[in-house]
Amino acid sequence: MAVAHNFLPDQYDRDLDLKINHNYLLEQFSDKEEVLAKISDLVSRCDFTLGREVDDFEENICSLLGAKYAVGVGSGTDALFLSLKALGVGNGDEVITTPYTFYATIGAIVTAGARPVFVDIGEDYNMDPERIEDVVTERTKVILPVHWAGLPCDMQRIRTIAKKHNLNIVEDACHAILARRHGTYAGRFGDTGCFSLHPLKNLNVWGDGGYLVTDSEDIYQRMLLLRNHGLVGRDECAEFAYNSRLDTLQAIVANHLLNKLEDITESRIANSHYFDNQLAGLDEITLPSRPKDVQQVYHLYVVQAQRRNELKNYLQSFGIDAKIHYPVPMHLQPAARKFNYSRGDFPMAERICQTVISLPVHEFITREQQDYTVTKIKDFYAG
Repeated sequence: MAVAHNFLPDQYDRDLDLKINHNYLLEQFSDKEEVLAKISDLVSRCDFTLGREVDDFEENICSLLGAKYAVGVGSGTDALFLSLKALGVGNGDEVITTPYTFYATIGAIVTAGARPVFVDIGEDYNMDPERIEDVVTERTKVILPVHWAGLPCDMQRIRTIAKKHNLNIVEDACHAILARRHGTYAGRFGDTGCFSLHPLKNLNVWGDGGYLVTDSEDIYQRMLLLRNHGLVGRDECAEFAYNSRLDTLQAIVANHLLNKLEDITESRIANSHYFDNQLAGLDEITLPSRPKDVQQVYHLYVVQAQRRNELKNYLQSFGIDAKIHYPVPMHLQPAARKFNYSRGDFPMAERICQTVISLPVHEFITREQQDYTVTKIKDFYAG
């Protein structure tokens, strides 16, 4: 299998040609001079790794989410991986998760040495709690739910199952900063909650970054070791570990964006509700379930569409950045062949992957652009 050296630049160039885009970073950082001034101060100090702004960011996240501890790491993927390692997950262990997620979720499980054990999803695109106990074995160590597109899973039910079987919970909340269910933030139900700072997340930075939150002092202390080579101090290594430090530069950007996060969240919710209202009458579009007493933060706005691939191409031809997140579920990826799953094992996830389409709902999309998008969707089905 030939591997592309770097397929992203071509993708960036193609996306720039679209008028209504998922990428909104130019607008979001129109005040970049403020950030650059703070980075200039960083350059004069040169504390590029684990500098004081990392401590500030961790304290800010604890205050925001009501967590006892936060640890900044190199990416959301690392937050998941290191959480699993901190909980003792290794070779021969099993981690229960969803086949409808981004590759990183499964990559974190596999690189930690464990086997991913999938359960199908429900109409909300999240892990179906009613299926979890069917796959619990003596090797199961962790349940890893994914709050897909910023919609929190049914964590009350998942916590009950975890407690019954003495399992840990690692939440993949990379899509879900400020999402809530029954008043509790995503990432605050499990042993750890893991978040991404990837440039297109709701809270983002100028590269890769991530963090996790926990109320466990034991997990917190272990994470401090795991992210920084196992160092207790400059001259003492307690265990040989990893290099996954949140860069000081990225912490500066994240702290800057934290002041805007409430507005970002409210805008995404309002834009998504507007799309819901405008698309609700179309027989060819199926909206996911919107549970009550839940705040979904819409990292992605995802619906099901008839003739999905044709619709995507049609919208893109009119400059609308329609995307598919994602066309192939994890159990059918080439990397998953060694786990012996087959087509038909998770019918809901497979159907969703064949029909979902994502529309831009970030804070800079205008009502005019949303109306244009809806008009083109209606034109496609009317034609």
